[in-house]
Amino acid sequence: MVTKKLSHYDGAGRVRMVDVSRKATTDREAEASAFVAMKTAVLEALPANPKGDPLEVARIAGIMAAKRTAELIPLCHPLPLASVDVDMRLCENGVAITSRVKTTAETGVEMEAMVAASVAALTVYDMCKALDKGIEIREIVLERKSGGKSGDYRRVRSRSK
Repeated sequence: MVTKKLSHYDGAGRVRMVDVSRKATTDREAEASAFVAMKTAVLEALPANPKGDPLEVARIAGIMAAKRTAELIPLCHPLPLASVDVDMRLCENGVAITSRVKTTAETGVEMEAMVAASVAALTVYDMCKALDKGIEIREIVLERKSGGKSGDYRRVRSRSK
């Protein structure tokens, strides 16, 4: 069994920013998702929202958030993002959000993708909360990532749902 360690701690247990200066600059990509569960009545009211199109506002918020990840997560490296995409899909019981982020850098963009999906979901909530405070944000997850020393990752979905 390979024992992994938390990379944001030094040998004495102090928090540190990971030194990526010796890592190779490679193409890196990550995709994350979130789900905003809401009642049918709220979904049906989305096109008539007086604040504007909640999904378009959330898409822009997710893109902007990805670009600010290093300011939000204390030990994240600021990265030159080549591409940020946030997509929204209406479902019968809510809004499915997917974010995709690309860079060419020494470290990955998983956190940027997760922040984009999270902030997009929070924005959907903010834009719709007047209709229902019981809206739920669920399942913020990393779906996949590629590039870097740790290689590729793809989430395996459980069958229990």
